[in-house]
Amino acid sequence: MAATVTENLILDLLEYVATRERTYEEVLDAWRTSCPKLPVWEDANDRQLLAAKEINGRRIVTITPSGFTLLEQRRPSSIFVVSNQARKS
Repeated sequence: MAATVTENLILDLLEYVATRERTYEEVLDAWRTSCPKLPVWEDANDRQLLAAKEINGRRIVTITPSGFTLLEQRRPSSIFVVSNQARKS
């Protein structure tokens, strides 16, 4: 059960990051947890679904190609929303 919950939360995190530019601090404030049973941020990073990049002096969290693939496989409707948001930026 915890694995399913964590997997769904990882997908939520990927959607959150993919919809618009997010700073590292913003993502950690929203997604870091001290609960060992729900290591969403840690698992997403361990699986290389997210990456932090330095852009114009700011640390920005982005979704990796692996993250997009996972979203596409598990939540195909999310990709439509994400791609529409990306076009608006």
